Amino acid sequence: MKYLSALTFAAVIAAASTVATAQTSGGSDAPKLQCAIGYVTGVGGAAQSFRDYLATPDRDKYRFVADNPIQCKVSDEGRASGCTGVTNLSREKVSVYDDVDNATIAVVARVELEHGATYPVIILVRRQDVKCEE
Repeated sequence: MKYLSALTFAAVIAAASTVATAQTSGGSDAPKLQCAIGYVTGVGGAAQSFRDYLATPDRDKYRFVADNPIQCKVSDEGRASGCTGVTNLSREKVSVYDDVDNATIAVVARVELEHGATYPVIILVRRQDVKCEE
């Protein structure tokens, strides 16, 4: 009986360890960013628009950015939602929001939406375009 209890206990510990490892690594090979604030230089945008941008052949990327500027609905409280499109970011200070997959990460960036007015917007960017603040 003691042998069975010890075996069961060992199996529970092993299973818990495996789950904890999968949760901390995100189940992916990409390293998690270990910062809350960073700088982005590159293209970012609304989830679907950004995925479309990444799927665009290199020769057409400039035109894709020009033809699909980021647009959002802005509430009376100044909250942006329902965003589409992409934008160029040049050393833009961002808050790291969430890992999306091996190649992309969600960040909160201030984006110009209405004639010079900027609003915080959650956008996707390439992981390699984010540099942590030192």
